[in-house]
Amino acid sequence: MAFSNLTSKAILLYDEWIKDADPRLEGWPLMSSPFPTTFIIGTYVYFVTSLGPKLMENKKPFELRQIMTFYNFSVVALSIYMTYEFLMSGWATGYSFRCDIVDYSRSPTALRMVRTCWLYYFSKFIELLDTIFFVLRKKNNQVTFLHVFHHSIMPWTWWFGVKFAAGGLGTFHALLNCIVHVVMYTYYGICSLGPAYHKYLWWKKYMTTIQLVQFIMITVHIGQIYIMDDCPYQYPIFMFIIWLYGSMFLVLFLHFWYHAYTKGQRLPKMARNGISKDQ
Repeated sequence: MAFSNLTSKAILLYDEWIKDADPRLEGWPLMSSPFPTTFIIGTYVYFVTSLGPKLMENKKPFELRQIMTFYNFSVVALSIYMTYEFLMSGWATGYSFRCDIVDYSRSPTALRMVRTCWLYYFSKFIELLDTIFFVLRKKNNQVTFLHVFHHSIMPWTWWFGVKFAAGGLGTFHALLNCIVHVVMYTYYGICSLGPAYHKYLWWKKYMTTIQLVQFIMITVHIGQIYIMDDCPYQYPIFMFIIWLYGSMFLVLFLHFWYHAYTKGQRLPKMARNGISKDQ
């Protein structure tokens, strides 16, 4: 009886909370509730940490070079498209880069931002293939906690972002992430073409710098909300989550920078997974 009462209260709280969701997303794929997203992420975590390695234990690694080449350059194309859409939805057409609130209207620009945010959220499911390729190629040393956590937390948190706040200053980090992914997946794509193309990867050493700049910009931009007077952004909790996430990865990449470039040591595996897919 007690469990039944607790369940009923939880359902009532959920129903009350979901009433504040953006009505423009009603009927959109995966947007009905957070449970489909949670199920997909849970399945992903189980496969890459348990089921997948067990299935591959007595099998030869798959040769996926052609598939990975297509995948990497497809992500590049998608990232370029999302960068353009984020810019045209606000970041190059009126946003101030300071207190930009969510536009909940049904204007063409506002709806364009909603579509772009949903596409960015969906792209995080596509990027789960990064880890699945590791497992199928028996690169299990690349499947670290940091790697799996990063790929799991992004689609889950972005479900809430899209559902409640598709636009405004909370999308700046998505714009930056798309730009960085153009560079990163271009690098991965060239790597997957084979050793003959590795001579074109002289700019590998700048990859970490690019990522550091990304996290610094995210942290500084989102941190503005704590010093701006009367910024009426609708969901301040999202700003805290983005700031926390940006700060955490900034520290991790600064740690990498210190060991790799200041002390000249080999990059620890945990940090290395942030920038290299060992193609």
